[in-house]
Order: sequence, then C-alpha cells, then structure tokens
Amino acid sequence: MLAAPVLLLLLLVACPSSSGAQLPGHGQAKDVPIATNGQPFPWDRMRLPKTISPFHYDLTIHPNLTTLHFTGVVRIQLDVHEDTSIIVLHAKQMQISNVWLLAPEGVRPLQVLEYPRFHQLALLSDSVLTKGRRYEVQLGFAANLSDSFHGFYKSSYRTSSGEVRVMASTQFEATFARGAFPCFDEPAFKAKFTIRIVREPRHITISNMPKVKTVELPGGLLEDHFDTTVKMSTYLVAYIVSDFLSVSKTTRHGVQISVYAVAEKINQTAFALDAAVKLLDFYEDYFDIPYPLPKQDLAAIPDFQSGAMENWGLTTYRETGLLFDPDKSSASDKLGITKVISHELAHQWFGNLVTMEWWNDLWLNEGFAKFMEFISLDITYPELQVDDFFLGKCFEAMEVDSLSSSHPVSTPVENPTQIQEMFDDVSYDKGACILNMLRDFLTPEAFEIGIIRYLKRYSYQNTVNSHLWESLTNICSSDDLDEGRMKHKEFCSQRDLQSGVSKWYSGDELDVRAIMDTWTLQEGFPLVTVEVRGREVRLSQERYLKTDDYSLTEGFLWQIPLTYMTSASNTIHRFLLKTKTDVLYLPEEVDWVKFNVDMSGYYMVHYAGEGWNSITKLLQHNHTALSSNDRASLIHNVFQLVSIEKVRLDTALELSLYLSKETEIMAVTQGFGELVPLYKLMEKRDMAALENQMKDYIVDLFRGLIDRQEWSDSGSVSERMLRSYLLLFGCVRNYAPCVTKATQLFNSWRDSDGTMSLPVDITMAVFVIGARTPEGWDFLFEKYRRSMQMSVKSRMKTAMAVSPLQDKLQWMMEQSLHGEVMKTQDLPDVIVSVSKNPRGYKLAWDFLRANWHILIKKFDLGSSTISYLVTGVTNQYSTREMLDEVRGFFGSLTEESGSEMRCIRQTYETIEDNIRWMDTNLPLLQAWLDKRSHRAVHEDL
Repeated sequence: MLAAPVLLLLLLVACPSSSGAQLPGHGQAKDVPIATNGQPFPWDRMRLPKTISPFHYDLTIHPNLTTLHFTGVVRIQLDVHEDTSIIVLHAKQMQISNVWLLAPEGVRPLQVLEYPRFHQLALLSDSVLTKGRRYEVQLGFAANLSDSFHGFYKSSYRTSSGEVRVMASTQFEATFARGAFPCFDEPAFKAKFTIRIVREPRHITISNMPKVKTVELPGGLLEDHFDTTVKMSTYLVAYIVSDFLSVSKTTRHGVQISVYAVAEKINQTAFALDAAVKLLDFYEDYFDIPYPLPKQDLAAIPDFQSGAMENWGLTTYRETGLLFDPDKSSASDKLGITKVISHELAHQWFGNLVTMEWWNDLWLNEGFAKFMEFISLDITYPELQVDDFFLGKCFEAMEVDSLSSSHPVSTPVENPTQIQEMFDDVSYDKGACILNMLRDFLTPEAFEIGIIRYLKRYSYQNTVNSHLWESLTNICSSDDLDEGRMKHKEFCSQRDLQSGVSKWYSGDELDVRAIMDTWTLQEGFPLVTVEVRGREVRLSQERYLKTDDYSLTEGFLWQIPLTYMTSASNTIHRFLLKTKTDVLYLPEEVDWVKFNVDMSGYYMVHYAGEGWNSITKLLQHNHTALSSNDRASLIHNVFQLVSIEKVRLDTALELSLYLSKETEIMAVTQGFGELVPLYKLMEKRDMAALENQMKDYIVDLFRGLIDRQEWSDSGSVSERMLRSYLLLFGCVRNYAPCVTKATQLFNSWRDSDGTMSLPVDITMAVFVIGARTPEGWDFLFEKYRRSMQMSVKSRMKTAMAVSPLQDKLQWMMEQSLHGEVMKTQDLPDVIVSVSKNPRGYKLAWDFLRANWHILIKKFDLGSSTISYLVTGVTNQYSTREMLDEVRGFFGSLTEESGSEMRCIRQTYETIEDNIRWMDTNLPLLQAWLDKRSHRAVHEDL
C-alpha cells in the first residue's frame, strides 16, 4: 500500500494516509470469552489457531448497488494439521447463515458461535476432523457495503452533467477481507481463490484474475467467472463492480496491462499505461522472476483513502495517483504518479510473491517497495531525477524516529489498531533508508544478487527479518537457485580478485544479520560525534533523541557503516563502527572532513570542536566541493543538533547564510524545511515583530534565486519542481514581484473564464494569490467543482485552504466532511492545510475535536490518516497552554476512541520539544537577526 500523495510545499504537508483499523482488543482476553449467544467461545486469542489452514476458496458475491447491500456464499477447502472439532476463522459485521461441513461421509450442519470483539467465528463439528485429511466448509453471508474506505465499500462519482454514479470496490489490507467474506484473515494463511461476481448488465466487474466466462442468470442478471488465483494472502484479494472504461497494452513479456477509469477521465490514462508496461518489464528482468499472472490491471477509484494498493493483478489507486493530463499536470504530478505505480508493481514480488509472516515485519513489504521506487525509476525514467528526492524520505523518517514514542522497524503487534499503526514513516521510509545503506555497504551488485536469492527462495511463502539477512550473506557461495545468472557469476569471479566488502571491515566474516539487527530491532538512530585533532579522528555514537531526560538515550549501540571524505581527497573512505567510541587516523592533516557521504547512511553527524566552523567556511567559499545531498544533510543535521543543544542556534544560522548561493533542489528545500518551521511556531503565538523579521530573512536569503525563476514550464523535472516551490513561497510571503505577477496572471485567467492556458508550474502560486479575495475564491471553487482534471483540482483545493478568509476555510472543512462537492478522502489534507494557515489553525483544532468520533469511524483508528490528522493539526504548537488543551482533549478519550494511539504520544512529545526550543532559542534568534540587519544596514551605506 502507498501513502497518499505528498505535497511538501511550505509545510502544507499532505502526508501519508493509508487503510484503516478496528476497535482495539488485547492479545489475551482476561476471562473466558463469551459468544453473542451467551455460550463460552472456544478460543481466547486474537491470532487464529494453526490446527487448520485453508488451501482454496470458492467465493460468489452478489452486490446490489441500489440497496447498497451484498450477499454471498464461500466454500473453503481446508487442510487439518491436528485432530480438532473446532474451526476458528474471521468475519466482521455480517450475518452468517447455512453453514455446512462437506466431508467424505456427507454433508452436515455446523453450529456457529460469534465473538465480535476479535471478529471471530467458531464452527463446531459434532465429530472430529482428522489430522492429514481435507474437508470443505460452506457459509452463506450478507452485509451492507461499507461507507468507509475499507472492506467491500461504496464509491461514487459525479458526471459532468451532474449525475451521481455508484460503484463498489475493495480495500482489504490490513484486516478488512473479513468484512467482505468469512476467511482466515492473516497473511500467513495463503490460499488460492476462485471468484464469481453477480452484476447487472450495465456494469462490468474486474478481479485479480482474467474473466473466463459470463453466465446469464434468471431475472436478467449476469455472473462473471474469474480464473483461479495463485496462492496468496487474503489482504490481496480484490474485486470492483463499476461502469469504468479501459485502455490496454501488452508488455514485452506478454502480460496484458489495462488501466480502468470513469468514462470522462479515460483520456488521462495514457501516461500510466505506458509507465506500467515499462516498469513491469523492468521488474521481470531485474528480479529474474517472471510475473506469474496473465494480466495486471490498474484502476483509478473515485473514493480511496491511501495512495494506492498492490492487490495482485488488480492494483488500485487514487485518481490523482494514476491520471495524468500532459497539458494540465505538473512535473511533480508526473514524478508522483510514476513513483506510485513503481511502488505497487514492486509489491507484486515484494509482498505478494514473498509476504511477511505477520504484520510486525510489514517493513519487508513496504520498506522494499519504497526503496524499489528509487532503484527502478533511476534506470527506467532517468529524466525524472528521482535521486534528488530520496534524502527527503530519510529526513521524514528521522522526524518520528527522534522521539521516544518511536518503535523499532520490526516490532510486535497484535490488535488491528496496532497493525494499522505499522503503516507509518518508520516501516516505509526508514525501511527504505536502511536498505539503501545496506546496498551501499554490500555494493549494489552483491545486494541485487542477495535480494533475487531471497525472492526465489521464498516464492509463495512467508518470511521474517532473518530470512532476508541470510539471503544477503555469503552471496557468492554456491546456491542452485542462482545458477544461470551470468551477471552474478561475473561479479563473484571478480570479487575473488578484490573483495568489495573487505573495504569495510577486515578480519571476521561480514555478519549482515548482526549489523542489520541493530537497525531493525531497536528504535531510533545514532548520532555520530566526530572530533578531529591533527591526523586523529575521534568517533563516538549515541542515540539521537529529542528529550530532556538523557537516561532515555542509554543502552543503544549500532553497527554503523561510516563513510567519509576529506579536503585532501575525493576518495570515499569506509569504516564499520561497532563500538561506542573509536579512533581513525588520517594519512595527513586536513582542512575539513565530511562524514556520511551523500547521506547514504541512516545517521546524523556532529562535528565537535572547530568542525562546524570549518564546514561553514567551506560552504561559504566553495559549496560545490560537496554534493547537493551532502549539503542538504549538513543543513538538516546542524539545525537538528540545535534541538538537542549540541550546537548553538547562531552556528546553524551562520551556516544557512551560504544558501544565498544554493541552486539545487534538495539543499534549497532542506533550507526551507529547517527555517520555515521557526516562523510557523511564531505564527501561533503573539510575536509578530520577530516572526516578520524571520520571514524577511528567509525571503532575503532566496531572493536572488526567486528573481531568476521564469514564469514558464521550461527545464528539467527538478528545476520545474523548484520553480513551483520558490514562486509559491514568494507569493505566500508577499514578495512584491511575485505577488504583482501572480495577481496579473490570475486576473487574466479569470477574465478568460478560466480558458486561458497558464504554465502548469506556476498555477499554484497564481491560485494562492487569487484565493485571497472572496470573488477570487468563489471563482476558483466554481472551476474546482466543474473540473475533471485531477491534478488541477488538487492544486485549486490546496490554494483555497491557504486563503486568509476564515469563513471559507470553515465552509471547506464542512463540505469535505459532507463529501458531496469536495471528496471526504481529501478531508485530512484540507484540515491539515487549514491548521498550517495562520488564520485557520484554531478552526482546524476545533473542527478536529468536534468531529473526532466521525473521523475515527470513517478513516479508522490507528490508520496513518488519523495519525497525520493528529500530528498535522498540533505539531506547530509551542506553548504550555496549548499543550494542556491538547492533553485535555486526547486525555479524555477512551481506548475505543483512540487514547492508546502512538500518534497521541508523538504529539505530546513534539509540543514539549517545541516549548523547549522556544524557551532556549528565542533570545538567541532575536539577537542574531538584530545583529544581521545591523550588519546589512552597514553594508548598504
């Protein structure tokens, strides 16, 4: 699954959201569980027993899109592993009827007990099911289509003539298949599925596999029969009933790719179709494993909570994640869509073919898919310059991983809320960053051999962390699965001549598992302190943690693959730091040393003594001596070190002065990423004078770069994304040349009734200025309502949410909740955008509190959507009064309404950190800005 699209613009951050969860339960019920009929329930654990496993489901579903109800029958073939007379499986919020055991001795009814707390059914047989034999059970079921975004749910869209059309679609990850049909809803219970769907002639149906035939039923209904799937987990089952149209192409390897969308948007599917063909071919070659199904469909769903879902053979997407209009979509839309498709198609191997044993190792799915986005696009779409954006993922992961409420990449989870909480920046982004570090450490060639071995060894099976580390160890030892790969033989014969890994650590054999366990089994990440004395480099490591309780940093130790370069040589030197402290010796004395080259390692670096001063000097006089990734990581690290009082704020601000010469997107956006939050904290307090001084400093720093931007769509993807970012910033900050130009363009666009063609990259800046007046806002909303272009709608929506017009902001949140004109799937983005708006933050906080119970029902407890709402609305508060207010609200919740969620602990910690930062640094910031403006006046004289 993929988090919803990210628009990291001036901290209007639209962050991950993903599929939902259910009521919290505990792994162990304290008393004997009691079924709904008052009888004791024969199983007391949340995880299903392993005495029985399914190997085939025959599933018939009949949805009624008029009554919004569905009925069905499922026949499950079972293998019995131990004698038992009880079958325990999952079903949630459905009526169960006609339950039969189909045994060799004949057909017998089974007694049914229900235990809703764990979403379990127990089927009781009056005779023993014998170990080693196969049986079949049949269950009838009925339920309402869900009105959330998971299970088998209702979706709708409006045609340009205003007609509302209804469809039904599925989203089963993580624990929602049980809401659509009775099943063994855990990832390790893999089975094959044969699906039939009843429909009206005006609809079509699609599922994981191709349709083999359609049968006419009495009453004018049709029944579509689909081919049997490969062996897979329940969360990957998918089916859709709709009136979509499709376009198709065939890959070089003979797989049919189709993109499905509503009729009026089918002309926006060409880019996704070509991308899917190209990427599926790439993965088949890269993994050296054929894609095992005859087809792969990509469907754009009008109502969709997360970004996309990797159902095997039928991947589903938000419309903004799939639909692309060459004339109206931006460079960042193209990058975003290509990344989403590459993520879901990577899952067809990582996740679908090889699946984690249990949700505690979700990162084996998500970290890999996130990482493969960058590997695949670097090769298939070099023009997208995807490498310019990888670092941002690691910085985002560090943001949550620097709090004591963080969790290890691999962490125990039991109940559905905890499972949902695994779909976070740690599983996705930290997962990808530690894989990137490992690839750099082992060499890309060795890493590729190891992951192919992993996929081949565990195809159609379930894995745990250690299976991956074993596959990446001793990759040149003979393994019959690797035979026949020329590239690998070549690599291993060359490696015998000069070992790629020996450059890291001589002596003992490299122990991948021992190294990687330190990154996956403990939370957080290391801060490496470097002190250079002559030729001697002293190293020490500790946990980086935003806290005033330093005892919390004790007891952590990582094996860190350090890389460094110096003023004396461009060579990248490598050293594996396994101990708390160590010493390196340089061949000669140097002016500067830079550790964590290109930030390929998931750790921060502090340069003690004169270290930061020598780096600041280097950046001032010759910043291109370091790569743009190195510069971005220095900006990030120095400001983050201010938070834990390792570095003074004025040291970080002096370093930031070099940004007036910076032109590369990663370093520029990181500069904004560290400086903008400082004034965002002030906007929510009464300190206008300092706030404006800070804003002026940032505008001044980037004025040269903003002035050089053309109001057009020229240049590379990175240059175009940077242009959008800078012009939007200039307009939001009222930089006169930007505001004048944007006002003039908005007026011309409005005079043409929206028909004038604006350069795509500048539309955001133009819309933001236009939305400042009631007339401009209303005009924008009218165009939003009528547009069929998803990317344009998305930009208009963001612009409307940063308007200073409070009544409009309130109305927008209410409309999004209502879901008629503005989709409820976009509500989280709207609320968080309003909360970042200095005129709207109180409205957003009041709205979140007033509608809390509706939001957790719609988006689900533990989901990253709820986490994004909680942290997004509160993470810029920095006063004790607001902390008390936030604690007061979340502290009043029950466990059923979310009191135990991790995001609430993250919110408390973030506000506490903000308070500490402001208490310590406001006087320093004031003094530095005063001194600087004094300096600037003297320079002007």
